[in-house]
Amino acid sequence: MFDEAALPPHSHALMQDPAFARALRFCGQRPIVLPSGLMLLQQRLAGVPVLMLPRAAPPPDLRAQLRDAGLHRRPLILSPEEPCALPTALHLSGPRLRAVMDLSQGPTARRAALHPKWRNQLRKAELHEFTLCYGPLRAHPTEEVLMQECRQSKARGYANWPAQLTAAFAAMAPNQTHLLRASYKNRTVAHMLFMTHGTAATYHIGHITEEGKKHAAHNLLLWKAAEYLAHLGCLNLDLGLLDPATRGLNRFKLRSGATARKTGGTHLIWRPLA
Repeated sequence: MFDEAALPPHSHALMQDPAFARALRFCGQRPIVLPSGLMLLQQRLAGVPVLMLPRAAPPPDLRAQLRDAGLHRRPLILSPEEPCALPTALHLSGPRLRAVMDLSQGPTARRAALHPKWRNQLRKAELHEFTLCYGPLRAHPTEEVLMQECRQSKARGYANWPAQLTAAFAAMAPNQTHLLRASYKNRTVAHMLFMTHGTAATYHIGHITEEGKKHAAHNLLLWKAAEYLAHLGCLNLDLGLLDPATRGLNRFKLRSGATARKTGGTHLIWRPLA
């Protein structure tokens, strides 16, 4: 089973978790943690130093905190987890949708929330002779799970964390990485990796073979993950953004009982524009 580590009594996004900051530093990055605990990323866009506040609403005294840190003159890009008022910010792009499962309900309510077709696939998987394995992610960039993700993201043309960053997160917080594998006849046919942060969890990466698809292994893994994460104390599970280009994946997420929630869009605060 997973490591039974106690979760902190609050909720925040994965990219605002202290373990994420430690992982970035391990990889040579220099995130800035403000007195309020919010983490800023430092990037260069077209040669200009830019600060980024990912997946968090800015506190009322953000400008004062930046001034105290000598950062108030730098451009700041904000991408709040949820819609919020930003009257002094320049709007760059609108909100996107992400799929979120409510884990605060009991298993009976969660099962009732499944789409009938998704529920039937789950029953099919539960009757199959899968062997499930739970554990933390091995903290090394050459871990086969990470290599499969590199090959898959390259083949399908999407971006994800570099393998080194995921491995660094696992090294900094092994009890916050949760890998589920489904095997059939001693061969792994599917896996899913989740990360916990506060009282929330996030789906990170996954892979499935044709044999796994045939018997709906990912339905079983996601259902078991939701069951365990709820037992651990997580209140919600973020399944990631809903991309118009991946309708099949969107359907899988939403039929699992997840609901679509808006992010806060992307905004810019820069003193010359204030």
